Amino acid sequence: MKLTLKALRVNKKMTQKEAAKRLGIALPTLQNYEAGKFWPIVPIIKKMEVEYGVKFDQIEWREK
Repeated sequence: MKLTLKALRVNKKMTQKEAAKRLGIALPTLQNYEAGKFWPIVPIIKKMEVEYGVKFDQIEWREK
């Protein structure tokens, strides 16, 4: 089952601000990723995999 970035973040009980800091990105950047407006670059995807405990193919990249 794939989960959105927002769902993965919420499951880890992180705010957007906390998640952005842990990922080393600006808050608006994370907001755009969660909204499906932009795709993260590979180094950020790797950090997301670690922070959220998932692999790339388990992430739903568009909000439904």
